[in-house]
Amino acid sequence: MSRLRRLAVFAAAAVLPALGLTLAGQATASAAPNFQVPFKCGVTVTAATFSGHNPANSVDFQKAGITGMPVLASAAGTVTRVANEGSTSYGRWIELDHGGGWRTRYAHLSAQEVSVGQKVNGGTQIGKAGATGGVTGPHLHFEENLNGVTQKAVLNGVAVPYYGHKDFTSKNNCGGNPYSAEQVCGSGFSVVDSQPLGTAGTSYLLYNASTKANCVTTLKAVSLGTASPVSAFLEVQGSARTTDSGSFTYYAGPVTKTAGSTCVRWGGSVGTSAYESPFEHCG
Repeated sequence: MSRLRRLAVFAAAAVLPALGLTLAGQATASAAPNFQVPFKCGVTVTAATFSGHNPANSVDFQKAGITGMPVLASAAGTVTRVANEGSTSYGRWIELDHGGGWRTRYAHLSAQEVSVGQKVNGGTQIGKAGATGGVTGPHLHFEENLNGVTQKAVLNGVAVPYYGHKDFTSKNNCGGNPYSAEQVCGSGFSVVDSQPLGTAGTSYLLYNASTKANCVTTLKAVSLGTASPVSAFLEVQGSARTTDSGSFTYYAGPVTKTAGSTCVRWGGSVGTSAYESPFEHCG
């Protein structure tokens, strides 16, 4: 995952005015926020996609009894649109600007509970699902847009299938770090060791059996969503140490090195809580 995702300063600097205009000379778009399912923690909904959907790559969230269910902000941002198209198109809809060119849209709402210019946290209730606009039944229309183009949706690091139906259980505003060590290090990596850093977070060592690569990440458990000092390092015996450190919102890393049967030293820190292993995991 791109490091840009973790730097709060990037998102804050890129939030645009309430009118939703794109400024001349705007910086290159950053990686997507960790968009969450836009329903309360623990709610399971079906993400439906289909050819011919307008715009392409948008998602319809479906669930029996969805009308009136709270709709939550998929990520922190600023409200740029609170509109009502009546019985056509989106009906009642809301748009949020997340910075870096990223915006989300929530349509066919039965109620809108925010105003233009309002700043919201991820998990803030912004409205209620419904069946307004040009629909044949109640659902929530959802888009993840980058510079005005709807992207294939990813929810908490899991790609929505195109085209088809997939159930997602919301982790939105459930508390705790929304990332896992496997998400940070990527496909094929599994946790082989971990070390709590008091109550501040945890450093993880992962291994990919196919590539013989190790990966280290440190996940925060405090100051989540706020940039604060965190680090992760990995050292293959006989080689120089590689460290990722800085003020990040959720995690440091991934730090990846091929080790095979060579011992590694690994660890990390959150604030003043730190861990450094001996050389271990040698084969």
